[in-house]
Order: sequence, then C-alpha cells, then structure tokens
Amino acid sequence: MENLKTFIKNNKNMTSLKESFMEACANNEFKKYVDKLPANEDLLIQYTSRLEDAFREYKNYKENPYTTLNEMYGYVLTPFVEDDRIRFDYVKTKEKEAEETLDAHLGNIRLFDIGEDIKNASLKKVYTDDYSRVPIIKYFNDFLKKYGKEDVKGLYLTGSFGSGKTYLISALFNELAKKGTKVAIVYYPEFLRSLKSSFETDYNDKFEYIQKVPVLLLDDIGAENVTTWSRDEVLNSILQHRMENHLPTFFTSNLTIKELESSLSMGGSSGGTIKAKRIIERINFLANTLELISKNRRN
Repeated sequence: MENLKTFIKNNKNMTSLKESFMEACANNEFKKYVDKLPANEDLLIQYTSRLEDAFREYKNYKENPYTTLNEMYGYVLTPFVEDDRIRFDYVKTKEKEAEETLDAHLGNIRLFDIGEDIKNASLKKVYTDDYSRVPIIKYFNDFLKKYGKEDVKGLYLTGSFGSGKTYLISALFNELAKKGTKVAIVYYPEFLRSLKSSFETDYNDKFEYIQKVPVLLLDDIGAENVTTWSRDEVLNSILQHRMENHLPTFFTSNLTIKELESSLSMGGSSGGTIKAKRIIERINFLANTLELISKNRRN
C-alpha cells in the first residue's frame, strides 16, 4: 500500500513537472535553448526550474553582455548534460575575461608623475601617415620578438615637441605589460621634483623601483633643471645600475644626444664635461637612437 502511495505521489510530481516544462516551452526562445542540449525530454523535465533560471541569465547576457541582472556579474548560469543528470555551472563571459586581462596588464604598468591616460596608448592607433614612424615601429616589433630571449637595447627617441614620442613608447610598453612584463613610465622633470620632496617618506622605494624595473621609460629627459644632484646622484645612479644589469631603458627628449650632453655638462666646466660624457656613454650602452620628425600632434 505504501509503495502505491509513493508511486501515485511521484507520478503526480512528474505530471506537475511536465506541465511546467510544457508551459516554459510555450516560449519559443526557451524551447530553442533546451533543444540544443543533448538530453531527452524526460531528463529536461526534471530540471525545468533550473533550466528556466539558466535561460533567464542567458537572455540577460545576450541583451547586454555587461548585465548586472544575473546572479554573478560577468558569469552566466549554464547547463551541462552528464549521462543521466544535468549539472549547472557559472561560466565566465568573454567580456569578463577581457576585463580581467586588462586589469592584469594595467597592474604591470607603474606611472610616475604622468597622466593615467597614457595607459590607453596602443600600437594599433599609431599614425602611419608619415614615413619617419616606420623605422620606429620596426624597432618596436623587433624588440617585442627578442625581449626575454636575448639582450636587447632600449631606444633614445628624439624629436620635436608634440610629435608623439611618449605615446609611441607607451604603446610599446602596453604591449609588454600584456605579456606580463613589469614596466615603468617616468615623466623625468616632475619625477625629480617629487623625488626631492620625498626624502623623508618613500624616496628609497621610488628610487630603487626605477633602478630595478625590467623595462623603463625616462620621458622628456633634458627638460629638467640640471643640478649636480639630479645628474650625479639620480640619473647616473639609475643608468649605472641598469647598465650593469642589462635592463632595457627608453628615453624621449626634444634634445639630440649631443644637445643633451651639452645640457648635462652644466656650462662646460672640466668636471661637468667629464660627468656628462659618462652619462651619455651609459645612454648609448642602454639604447639606440632614432629621430621622429613629425608635425605637432597636440594641435
């Protein structure tokens, strides 16, 4: 008698589930959704409620890939058929994966005294309407191929104001960051000022990071107010460490190498001339030189 009651109860439950399933299938979109699953109708019926939940999340995502209506942002409840059961997992969307990849790559970029928008620089957006950029792009492509496999030099990129020197190298640095390389972009004139004001706080942390970061850009070198401290204690020390450890170093400047040497000599005293030459020797060891001749892109 007890077995009969159980049978009747289970039969009623199954009938109720089937009715719910048929009602759900009245929605053609839902029916197409479940028809794609490799399962017979009896199995689908058992999971009607959960399939409706999964379909709802699927539809929300299709209507808006960045929806906040689902249970977990960036994930969609998804059914997987396994023999005689259906498993439901939260599957990460491609948009969420892209966001996480972007966050990871941005975490590899450290900026010092320069605007955050430089993190948006992209080689795909580089102007190719003037020939002077071609050898620079070729240099970057070669650097990307060789970095991590052999010693490679950075670049001393000279050119007129507003020609896009910083953007170009920042675009390269973003590519390196996407590949997992730690990089630092330093607006050198302002960095010197902030470094001097941080003697009693994080001076050593900043200085050591700049010395040791795998790939470094010293932006607008030569635009600073040159002092014996900035030349001998800061610049020379940074370059010496990076030269000894073969760490690729990039520079942008409105000055040619010869003009930079003259600026660093601070008037041409014998001591200043020698120290300036030593710094230029270090720059030449760390970087090759290219010139960007272009119109002012900031106008």
